Amino acid sequence: MIARLWHGWTKSADADTYQAALLHTILPEMHRVKGYQGGHVLRKDAADETEFVVLTFWDSMDAVKEFEGANFKTPVITPAVSKLLYRFDQSAIHYTCFRSA
Repeated sequence: MIARLWHGWTKSADADTYQAALLHTILPEMHRVKGYQGGHVLRKDAADETEFVVLTFWDSMDAVKEFEGANFKTPVITPAVSKLLYRFDQSAIHYTCFRSA
């Protein structure tokens, strides 16, 4: 299994809107991709910004590449969502993921 990790930051005023987009639109739409196994969103609020960590799980790197294409390290950010992010990682990090018994 592959874990894909990515960070994005919003202004505090945009955090709830971005979180809703992640949980109700972006991640649910990814279920259309064969090999997508779900994801988690982590949120850390600070005084003037909110950090989001998006962690998704995939059957294999082939599944990630089916979703992302040749530039599989580059995050897919729609124009509507890009207006909510004021900074973000330029690439995602991929880890081989192991589960304990």
